Amino acid sequence: MADGSEHFTVRVAQRIAEIQAAAWDACAGHGDPFVSYDFLSALEDTGCVSAETGWLPQHLAVEGPEASLLGVAPLYVKGHSQGEYVFDWGWADAYERAGGRYYPKLQCAVPFTPVPGRRLLGRPGVAALHAEAALATAMVELAQRHRLSSVHMTFAEESQVRTLEQQGWLVRRGMQYHWHNPGYASFDEFLAALMSRKRKMIVKERRQVAEAGIRTPILVGADIKARHWDDFHRFYVNTYDRKWGYPYLNREFFELLTERLGDRVILVMAEQDGAPIAGALNLRGSDALYGRNWGAIGDYRFLHFEACYYRAIDFAIENGLGRVEAGTQGPHKVQRGYLPVDTFSAHWIADPGLREPIRDFVRREARQIVHDKAMMTEAAPYRRADPG
Repeated sequence: MADGSEHFTVRVAQRIAEIQAAAWDACAGHGDPFVSYDFLSALEDTGCVSAETGWLPQHLAVEGPEASLLGVAPLYVKGHSQGEYVFDWGWADAYERAGGRYYPKLQCAVPFTPVPGRRLLGRPGVAALHAEAALATAMVELAQRHRLSSVHMTFAEESQVRTLEQQGWLVRRGMQYHWHNPGYASFDEFLAALMSRKRKMIVKERRQVAEAGIRTPILVGADIKARHWDDFHRFYVNTYDRKWGYPYLNREFFELLTERLGDRVILVMAEQDGAPIAGALNLRGSDALYGRNWGAIGDYRFLHFEACYYRAIDFAIENGLGRVEAGTQGPHKVQRGYLPVDTFSAHWIADPGLREPIRDFVRREARQIVHDKAMMTEAAPYRRADPG
């Protein structure tokens, strides 16, 4: 073939360190920090991702002539379904009650990170699509060789998911809430685009945080010191202990982020009477701010909205970013200007006895999500004459 795809070979890397950083990033690009070598290697180097935590790296690398890297994919053998945000516990339970073995499985994803983006990372060029196809084929072959139940590609780009659908993978639809910036010059200009009642609600929430004596400075890159990470990790662990279960990320990981990602790390720290009380971690991409982790030492009225949503909008406007992605869950985000958007995942299921019930489930689930999205879009706070 003229594209040279007959010369492709695919190898498995059990650590991302087995792949050259510059070559990985040449495939991943520089717009999405989560698929960057620096982010993924920080997870491994700090032990957040390992066989012990149930995320065994099995990254795929497609190589062409003279071992030139043409594509990569972040891939893990999973012994559980934690830290994924596309929940398949029901599938696992049903299969195992029927006598099957659901775990281990293969997961093509960014661990602990529900940020949509490319998962099959073909190096730009004439062979990119062939490299991505080789990656997808290799995942299935790896699962078959080791008799794994399934392969899951979560929070993937829709175009890649639709290609996999044509190859027999099942597509699952999800929903998140993103804020879009049509070019606002200020937060007040954003407020002016809202209906009066919603505008007044946001102004009231921000005012009550300020009247409580809480400041929310935004720290970028080198502005974030070790003491800030000490505080943030304490908030993060405390919040997980109270609400969400296991805190996946350790203290070392957060500090390593600033060493490796620099000004792409954005930390909102909340202080009351000079004492730190909460924090919100964001990462910056080429045209988006991604809200990731939040933590606080207690409950402070409206502080979560201020630190995670409104300060993120402030930063996006000031820096000319096109959107803020606020992560999973939370219909309450709609009232604050974050609108529902589609997310997608793809699932290859080995056993037809499991695949067909899942096929029926994702179809029914998708209909419900489409309905919910329409209802939430209708409830958007923007003035109807405003294109936002």
